[in-house]
Amino acid sequence: MTARVIHWLGAHDALPPGRNLLGGVAYGGGDAWGGPGPVLPVDVPVLDGEAAAASLWLTDAPVRTGDYGPVRFARTDELIFGVLRIDEANMGDTLEAATRDAYTALFQTLDACGYPTLMRAWNYLPHINREDGGVERYRRFNAGRQAAFSASRRPLAGKVPAACALGTGGGELSIAFLGSVNPFVPVENPRQVSAYHYPPEYGERSPTFSRAGLARIGGRDALLVSGTAAIVGHRSLHSGDVMAQADETLANLAAVVEAANAYPGARRHAMDALDYTVYVRHAADAPAVLARLRAAVGAGARVVCVQADVCRAELLVEIEAMGGLDAKETP
Repeated sequence: MTARVIHWLGAHDALPPGRNLLGGVAYGGGDAWGGPGPVLPVDVPVLDGEAAAASLWLTDAPVRTGDYGPVRFARTDELIFGVLRIDEANMGDTLEAATRDAYTALFQTLDACGYPTLMRAWNYLPHINREDGGVERYRRFNAGRQAAFSASRRPLAGKVPAACALGTGGGELSIAFLGSVNPFVPVENPRQVSAYHYPPEYGERSPTFSRAGLARIGGRDALLVSGTAAIVGHRSLHSGDVMAQADETLANLAAVVEAANAYPGARRHAMDALDYTVYVRHAADAPAVLARLRAAVGAGARVVCVQADVCRAELLVEIEAMGGLDAKETP
Protein backbone atom coordinates (compact mmCIF):
# COMPACT_ATOMS: atom_id res chain seq x y z
CA MET A 1 0.00 0.00 0.00
CA THR A 2 1.33 3.45 -0.94
CA ALA A 3 2.16 5.65 2.04
CA ARG A 4 -0.10 8.66 2.29
CA VAL A 5 1.19 12.21 1.81
CA ILE A 6 -0.67 15.35 2.87
CA HIS A 7 -0.01 19.05 2.39
CA TRP A 8 -0.50 21.28 5.42
CA LEU A 9 -0.95 25.03 5.04
CA GLY A 10 -1.38 27.28 8.04
CA ALA A 11 -0.10 27.75 11.58
CA HIS A 12 2.56 25.11 12.20
CA ASP A 13 1.63 24.76 15.87
CA ALA A 14 -1.62 23.09 14.76
CA LEU A 15 -0.16 20.23 12.72
CA PRO A 16 -2.21 17.03 12.55
CA PRO A 17 -0.64 14.35 14.78
CA GLY A 18 0.86 11.05 13.72
CA ARG A 19 2.65 12.22 10.57
CA ASN A 20 6.31 12.39 9.66
CA LEU A 21 7.64 15.69 8.35
CA LEU A 22 9.13 15.56 4.86
CA GLY A 23 9.82 19.28 4.54
CA GLY A 24 8.36 22.65 3.70
CA VAL A 25 8.60 26.43 3.77
CA ALA A 26 7.97 28.53 6.91
CA TYR A 27 7.09 32.21 6.70
CA GLY A 28 7.41 34.89 9.34
CA GLY A 29 11.08 35.49 10.06
CA GLY A 30 14.40 33.74 10.48
CA ASP A 31 13.04 31.91 13.52
CA ALA A 32 9.74 31.03 11.83
CA TRP A 33 10.62 27.35 12.14
CA GLY A 34 12.27 25.88 15.19
CA GLY A 35 11.45 22.25 14.56
CA PRO A 36 13.27 19.39 12.84
CA GLY A 37 13.53 18.53 9.19
CA PRO A 38 14.37 20.44 6.02
CA VAL A 39 12.04 23.42 6.41
CA LEU A 40 13.13 26.65 4.74
CA PRO A 41 12.56 29.74 6.92
CA VAL A 42 11.67 32.78 4.82
CA ASP A 43 11.92 36.19 6.44
CA VAL A 44 8.72 37.77 5.12
CA PRO A 45 5.78 39.08 7.20
CA VAL A 46 2.66 36.94 7.48
CA LEU A 47 -0.36 39.17 6.92
CA ASP A 48 -3.46 37.16 7.74
CA GLY A 49 -3.44 37.11 11.52
CA GLU A 50 -0.67 34.63 12.33
CA ALA A 51 2.81 35.56 13.47
CA ALA A 52 4.14 32.62 11.46
CA ALA A 53 2.72 30.11 9.00
CA ALA A 54 4.03 27.22 6.96
CA SER A 55 3.48 25.11 3.87
CA LEU A 56 4.48 21.62 4.98
CA TRP A 57 4.58 18.16 3.42
CA LEU A 58 3.74 15.31 5.81
CA THR A 59 3.76 11.57 5.22
CA ASP A 60 2.90 8.23 6.77
CA ALA A 61 6.09 6.75 5.32
CA PRO A 62 9.39 6.42 7.19
CA VAL A 63 11.57 9.47 6.52
CA ARG A 64 15.34 9.42 6.14
CA THR A 65 17.28 12.67 6.48
CA GLY A 66 20.68 13.68 5.20
CA ASP A 67 22.91 16.31 3.66
CA TYR A 68 24.54 16.53 0.25
CA GLY A 69 26.85 19.51 -0.06
CA PRO A 70 24.78 22.58 0.87
CA VAL A 71 21.49 20.69 0.55
CA ARG A 72 19.64 19.41 3.59
CA PHE A 73 17.00 16.85 2.66
CA ALA A 74 14.48 14.31 3.87
CA ARG A 75 13.22 11.48 1.71
CA THR A 76 10.94 8.50 1.42
CA ASP A 77 11.03 5.78 -1.20
CA GLU A 78 8.88 8.04 -3.40
CA LEU A 79 9.74 11.67 -2.59
CA ILE A 80 12.60 13.92 -1.57
CA PHE A 81 12.28 17.42 -0.13
CA GLY A 82 15.37 19.58 0.12
CA VAL A 83 16.40 23.09 1.13
CA LEU A 84 19.53 25.14 0.61
CA ARG A 85 20.74 28.68 1.18
CA ILE A 86 23.58 30.35 -0.68
CA ASP A 87 25.29 33.58 0.38
CA GLU A 88 26.06 35.70 -2.66
CA ALA A 89 29.03 37.20 -0.83
CA ASN A 90 30.74 33.82 -1.11
CA MET A 91 30.17 33.81 -4.87
CA GLY A 92 31.85 37.09 -5.73
CA ASP A 93 28.61 38.93 -4.96
CA THR A 94 26.94 37.66 -8.13
CA LEU A 95 23.40 36.30 -7.94
CA GLU A 96 23.83 34.52 -11.26
CA ALA A 97 26.75 32.46 -9.93
CA ALA A 98 24.98 31.76 -6.65
CA THR A 99 21.88 30.55 -8.48
CA ARG A 100 23.88 28.41 -10.88
CA ASP A 101 25.72 26.73 -8.03
CA ALA A 102 22.56 26.30 -5.97
CA TYR A 103 20.69 24.55 -8.78
CA THR A 104 23.75 22.49 -9.67
CA ALA A 105 23.82 21.24 -6.06
CA LEU A 106 20.08 20.60 -6.23
CA PHE A 107 20.42 18.45 -9.35
CA GLN A 108 23.44 16.62 -7.94
CA THR A 109 21.38 15.76 -4.86
CA LEU A 110 18.51 14.42 -6.95
CA ASP A 111 20.89 12.34 -9.06
CA ALA A 112 22.90 10.99 -6.12
CA CYS A 113 19.78 10.01 -4.18
CA GLY A 114 17.95 8.49 -7.16
CA TYR A 115 15.05 10.90 -7.74
CA PRO A 116 14.99 11.75 -11.45
CA THR A 117 12.09 14.23 -11.39
CA LEU A 118 12.18 17.80 -10.09
CA MET A 119 8.50 18.62 -9.63
CA ARG A 120 8.45 21.91 -7.74
CA ALA A 121 10.85 24.64 -6.65
CA TRP A 122 10.34 27.60 -4.32
CA ASN A 123 12.85 30.44 -4.83
CA TYR A 124 13.32 33.42 -2.52
CA LEU A 125 15.95 36.01 -3.38
CA PRO A 126 16.78 39.35 -1.81
CA HIS A 127 15.90 42.53 -3.71
CA ILE A 128 14.47 40.72 -6.71
CA ASN A 129 13.62 43.88 -8.68
CA ARG A 130 16.80 45.82 -7.91
CA GLU A 131 19.32 46.34 -10.69
CA ASP A 132 22.71 44.67 -10.36
CA GLY A 133 25.27 45.97 -12.83
CA GLY A 134 22.48 47.39 -14.98
CA VAL A 135 20.52 44.12 -15.04
CA GLU A 136 17.50 43.32 -12.88
CA ARG A 137 18.35 40.71 -10.29
CA TYR A 138 15.46 38.44 -11.31
CA ARG A 139 16.97 38.27 -14.78
CA ARG A 140 20.34 37.36 -13.29
CA PHE A 141 18.59 34.64 -11.29
CA ASN A 142 16.99 33.29 -14.49
CA ALA A 143 20.37 33.21 -16.22
CA GLY A 144 21.95 31.25 -13.39
CA ARG A 145 19.04 28.84 -13.14
CA GLN A 146 19.04 28.14 -16.88
CA ALA A 147 22.81 27.63 -16.86
CA ALA A 148 22.43 24.93 -14.21
CA PHE A 149 19.59 23.24 -16.09
CA SER A 150 21.71 23.22 -19.25
CA ALA A 151 24.89 21.97 -17.56
CA SER A 152 22.90 19.22 -15.84
CA ARG A 153 21.36 18.21 -19.19
CA ARG A 154 17.86 19.02 -18.01
CA PRO A 155 15.21 20.29 -20.44
CA LEU A 156 14.99 24.07 -20.79
CA ALA A 157 11.39 23.94 -22.06
CA GLY A 158 8.44 21.58 -21.86
CA LYS A 159 9.21 19.14 -19.06
CA VAL A 160 10.34 21.71 -16.51
CA PRO A 161 9.12 22.02 -12.91
CA ALA A 162 6.45 24.23 -11.43
CA ALA A 163 8.07 27.08 -9.51
CA CYS A 164 7.82 30.50 -7.93
CA ALA A 165 10.38 33.26 -7.41
CA LEU A 166 9.72 35.98 -4.84
CA GLY A 167 11.75 38.81 -3.41
CA THR A 168 12.73 39.37 0.21
CA GLY A 169 14.23 42.38 1.94
CA GLY A 170 17.63 40.78 2.47
CA GLY A 171 19.46 37.64 3.47
CA GLU A 172 20.55 34.72 1.34
CA LEU A 173 19.31 33.10 -1.84
CA SER A 174 16.98 30.44 -0.43
CA ILE A 175 15.54 27.49 -2.35
CA ALA A 176 13.27 24.60 -1.43
CA PHE A 177 12.43 21.76 -3.81
CA LEU A 178 10.33 18.63 -4.16
CA GLY A 179 11.60 15.70 -6.21
CA SER A 180 10.15 12.31 -7.01
CA VAL A 181 10.72 8.93 -8.58
CA ASN A 182 7.42 9.46 -10.42
CA PRO A 183 6.94 11.47 -13.61
CA PHE A 184 5.60 15.02 -13.64
CA VAL A 185 3.19 16.19 -16.34
CA PRO A 186 3.66 19.92 -17.00
CA VAL A 187 0.57 22.02 -17.64
CA GLU A 188 0.58 25.35 -19.48
CA ASN A 189 -1.97 28.16 -19.38
CA PRO A 190 -3.73 28.89 -22.70
CA ARG A 191 -4.01 32.56 -21.67
CA GLN A 192 -0.26 32.94 -21.32
CA VAL A 193 2.89 32.44 -23.33
CA SER A 194 4.92 29.70 -21.68
CA ALA A 195 7.54 31.37 -19.48
CA TYR A 196 10.37 29.51 -21.21
CA HIS A 197 9.22 31.07 -24.52
CA TYR A 198 9.22 34.68 -23.33
CA PRO A 199 10.75 37.11 -25.85
CA PRO A 200 14.20 38.60 -25.15
CA GLU A 201 12.75 41.84 -23.75
CA TYR A 202 12.36 39.95 -20.44
CA GLY A 203 15.99 38.93 -20.32
CA GLU A 204 18.60 37.05 -22.32
CA ARG A 205 17.62 33.81 -20.54
CA SER A 206 13.97 32.88 -20.12
CA PRO A 207 12.52 31.64 -16.83
CA THR A 208 12.72 27.84 -16.60
CA PHE A 209 9.40 26.69 -15.17
CA SER A 210 5.97 25.41 -16.18
CA ARG A 211 2.71 27.08 -15.19
CA ALA A 212 1.60 23.99 -13.26
CA GLY A 213 1.97 20.24 -13.20
CA LEU A 214 0.19 17.00 -12.45
CA ALA A 215 1.94 14.46 -10.26
CA ARG A 216 1.21 11.17 -8.54
CA ILE A 217 2.04 11.74 -4.86
CA GLY A 218 1.27 9.32 -2.07
CA GLY A 219 -1.14 7.35 -4.22
CA ARG A 220 -3.15 10.44 -5.14
CA ASP A 221 -3.23 12.79 -8.11
CA ALA A 222 -1.89 16.19 -7.08
CA LEU A 223 -1.92 19.53 -8.88
CA LEU A 224 1.00 21.90 -8.29
CA VAL A 225 0.35 25.44 -9.56
CA SER A 226 3.26 27.84 -9.96
CA GLY A 227 3.25 31.41 -8.76
CA THR A 228 0.64 33.13 -10.95
CA ALA A 229 0.15 36.84 -11.61
CA ALA A 230 -1.66 39.27 -13.93
CA ILE A 231 0.17 38.32 -17.10
CA VAL A 232 -1.74 37.63 -20.33
CA GLY A 233 0.31 36.52 -23.29
CA HIS A 234 3.64 37.76 -21.99
CA ARG A 235 2.49 41.24 -20.92
CA SER A 236 1.78 42.45 -17.40
CA LEU A 237 -1.68 44.02 -17.13
CA HIS A 238 -3.38 46.59 -14.88
CA SER A 239 -0.29 48.45 -13.69
CA GLY A 240 -1.00 50.17 -10.37
CA ASP A 241 -4.42 48.51 -9.86
CA VAL A 242 -4.03 45.69 -7.35
CA MET A 243 -7.68 44.57 -7.48
CA ALA A 244 -7.71 44.35 -11.27
CA GLN A 245 -4.47 42.37 -11.01
CA ALA A 246 -6.07 40.08 -8.43
CA ASP A 247 -9.01 39.43 -10.77
CA GLU A 248 -6.66 38.71 -13.70
CA THR A 249 -4.62 36.39 -11.50
CA LEU A 250 -7.76 34.48 -10.51
CA ALA A 251 -8.70 34.17 -14.18
CA ASN A 252 -5.27 32.72 -14.89
CA LEU A 253 -5.58 30.27 -12.01
CA ALA A 254 -8.98 29.14 -13.27
CA ALA A 255 -7.56 28.69 -16.78
CA VAL A 256 -4.64 26.55 -15.65
CA VAL A 257 -6.91 24.39 -13.45
CA GLU A 258 -9.21 23.90 -16.43
CA ALA A 259 -6.23 22.97 -18.61
CA ALA A 260 -5.07 20.44 -16.01
CA ASN A 261 -8.54 18.92 -15.76
CA ALA A 262 -8.60 18.42 -19.54
CA TYR A 263 -5.70 15.94 -19.47
CA PRO A 264 -6.89 12.39 -20.26
CA GLY A 265 -7.36 10.38 -17.10
CA ALA A 266 -6.66 13.33 -14.78
CA ARG A 267 -8.77 13.79 -11.67
CA ARG A 268 -10.81 16.95 -11.60
CA HIS A 269 -9.47 19.68 -9.35
CA ALA A 270 -11.75 22.47 -8.16
CA MET A 271 -10.74 26.01 -7.24
CA ASP A 272 -12.50 25.71 -3.88
CA ALA A 273 -10.44 22.62 -2.97
CA LEU A 274 -6.98 24.12 -3.47
CA ASP A 275 -4.54 25.52 -0.91
CA TYR A 276 -3.38 29.05 -1.73
CA THR A 277 -0.30 31.06 -0.84
CA VAL A 278 -0.79 34.74 -1.63
CA TYR A 279 2.12 37.16 -2.01
CA VAL A 280 1.34 40.90 -1.95
CA ARG A 281 3.89 43.63 -2.56
CA HIS A 282 2.17 46.07 -0.19
CA ALA A 283 0.83 44.87 3.16
CA ALA A 284 -2.09 47.31 3.01
CA ASP A 285 -3.45 45.45 -0.03
CA ALA A 286 -3.76 42.13 1.78
CA PRO A 287 -7.31 42.45 3.23
CA ALA A 288 -8.90 43.40 -0.09
CA VAL A 289 -6.98 40.77 -2.06
CA LEU A 290 -7.86 38.04 0.44
CA ALA A 291 -11.51 39.07 0.40
CA ARG A 292 -11.55 38.87 -3.41
CA LEU A 293 -9.87 35.46 -3.35
CA ARG A 294 -12.27 34.04 -0.78
CA ALA A 295 -15.25 35.45 -2.67
CA ALA A 296 -14.02 33.62 -5.77
CA VAL A 297 -13.04 30.27 -4.26
CA GLY A 298 -15.08 30.05 -1.06
CA ALA A 299 -14.54 31.06 2.53
CA GLY A 300 -13.39 27.56 3.48
CA ALA A 301 -10.25 27.58 1.32
CA ARG A 302 -6.95 27.31 3.17
CA VAL A 303 -4.98 30.50 2.53
CA VAL A 304 -1.71 31.97 3.78
CA CYS A 305 -0.83 35.54 2.84
CA VAL A 306 2.63 37.08 3.13
CA GLN A 307 4.32 40.28 2.02
CA ALA A 308 6.93 39.75 -0.69
CA ASP A 309 8.09 41.35 -3.92
CA VAL A 310 6.84 39.82 -7.17
CA CYS A 311 9.23 39.03 -10.03
CA ARG A 312 8.18 42.01 -12.17
CA ALA A 313 8.27 45.44 -10.56
CA GLU A 314 4.83 46.40 -11.91
CA LEU A 315 3.12 43.32 -10.46
CA LEU A 316 1.48 43.74 -7.06
CA VAL A 317 0.14 40.27 -6.28
CA GLU A 318 1.03 36.65 -7.01
CA ILE A 319 -0.83 33.49 -6.01
CA GLU A 320 0.33 29.87 -6.04
CA ALA A 321 -1.83 26.84 -5.35
CA MET A 322 -1.73 23.14 -4.56
CA GLY A 323 -4.49 20.55 -4.67
CA GLY A 324 -5.21 16.88 -4.19
CA LEU A 325 -3.41 16.21 -0.90
CA ASP A 326 -5.84 17.53 1.70
CA ALA A 327 -5.77 15.62 4.97
CA LYS A 328 -9.54 15.07 4.80
CA GLU A 329 -9.48 13.48 1.36
CA THR A 330 -9.32 9.74 0.85
CA PRO A 331 -6.67 8.28 -1.46
